[in-house]
Amino acid sequence: MNMDTDDETVYVVVMNHEEQYSIWPDYKDLPAGWNAVGKKGPKKDCLSYIDEVWTDMRPLSLRVAMDGPSESGARGKPAGC
Repeated sequence: MNMDTDDETVYVVVMNHEEQYSIWPDYKDLPAGWNAVGKKGPKKDCLSYIDEVWTDMRPLSLRVAMDGPSESGARGKPAGC
């Protein structure tokens, strides 16, 4: 069984306070510290969405430390799909 092609689970894209992304099965309660960003669907679609929107892999606190506070809110939160 190939988990990527046989997986019928619906996932949600989630983000934590450091603006790091992940996916989570839709049928489970979100873990503490993670919030849904509005994208839901098959694993492949959710991972593709993350590839598009997560362009800076550094955690928010590191971006602020390196770039200064002016960068902390410039990007904003992604719009849901």
